Amino acid sequence: QLQASGGGLVQAGGSLRLSCAASGRTFSRYSMGWFRQAPGKEREFVGTITGNGGSTYYAGSLKGRFTISRDNAKNTVYLQMISLKPEDTAVYYCAATMTFSTRLDDYDYWGQGTKVTVSS
Repeated sequence: QLQASGGGLVQAGGSLRLSCAASGRTFSRYSMGWFRQAPGKEREFVGTITGNGGSTYYAGSLKGRFTISRDNAKNTVYLQMISLKPEDTAVYYCAATMTFSTRLDDYDYWGQGTKVTVSS
């Protein structure tokens, strides 16, 4: 089970850190991904991190502003977002996969989403 949190309202240019807490004892075996879905749009890939945290991969347009990290001792993955823009407004989802992928279909477990609103 995945539980995302940390969303809220932030002004453009601001920062926000999302968290995703996982239950279970096998957290470190899973790569974790973040996705987002803006109103009226399809869910899109944000970034992913390997089980040991050694590798990350981001959507090209977000690289440099978004950073994913994880703490396996706490069964938690984070998404640090800086220089936020109104177009970053979306519901953000965390997800788990045994692969290392940008594809939604490769993810087996999903959190419930946390809403981020960036005001201009």
